[in-house]
Amino acid sequence: MYTKLMPLLLAFVFLGGCVGTTSNLSITTTGPSGAPERIPVRLLKPDGPGPFPAVVIMHDCSGLGPRSSGAPDRWAGELVKQGYAIAIPDSFTTRGHAGGVCADPSPSRAEVNPVRRVRDAYAALSYVRTLPYVDGSRVGLMGGSHGGSTTLASMVAPESERDVFARDKAAGFAAAVALYPGCAERFGDWRVTRQSGARGPITDYIGVYKPIAPLLILIGENDDWTPAESCRKLTEIAQKGGYPVAIKVYPGVHHSFDSNNPVRYSATRVNANSPSGRGATTGGDPTAWADSIREVTVFFGRHLLKTGN
Repeated sequence: MYTKLMPLLLAFVFLGGCVGTTSNLSITTTGPSGAPERIPVRLLKPDGPGPFPAVVIMHDCSGLGPRSSGAPDRWAGELVKQGYAIAIPDSFTTRGHAGGVCADPSPSRAEVNPVRRVRDAYAALSYVRTLPYVDGSRVGLMGGSHGGSTTLASMVAPESERDVFARDKAAGFAAAVALYPGCAERFGDWRVTRQSGARGPITDYIGVYKPIAPLLILIGENDDWTPAESCRKLTEIAQKGGYPVAIKVYPGVHHSFDSNNPVRYSATRVNANSPSGRGATTGGDPTAWADSIREVTVFFGRHLLKTGN
């Protein structure tokens, strides 16, 4: 189980040649008003001088504090072993949400929503490109849940040259992995609408999700927090449009399958896909976790290491 000691343990495990997790590292991003803002970031690297490919990991709604799911650190450990430098920006702590926003319905949670966190993702990308041991042309992005939705928002092509991220995305991330993201949100001209019909609710899928680089979605079939069906449709329509989106749905698997925690239902979680607006099931699945490591290894190997089939 994740504890407050996890960052120290990771620093110890990778001490031989890694930039450990340090409390005084930060990056410059921008707040909702556009003003400069500093947020913490964790860095890890493989042994040696590099240059290494890198992955920016966007944390989930539990953040990086004592209530963290631990998934970002698990992925960091796996990817460092494979030769990637890692950056994990902390979007919550300095913005008043050190305990995460999974069960926080307050209006302030909107200040750290996935669309707002796109600024943090690109700030982290700019930062890692300044590091002498990183190959700036080979930087990927990944995240789970809230971080997965942030990944989708970060990878969608700008709708016009006036898009605030148009320049960043033109030379942006080379590939991305979204773990159990919320695919029913609006990303570019892609959106999902629901309305009542004579025979029950009607769901319409409008537009096409258009990523700036190859994208892989991994999600559980039994996810009741960010249901897989919207991600299936997003992928299907994107592929028909010629966009590089792939998906793998794990049968019988719930949200947060890459967690170490047992499967459990929590009635306090904020859930837009629940009739009551609350409650979701999360928990790790060892088989899905092992397979997701293989999937991510092959995917990033193909697009960042330039290996694999």
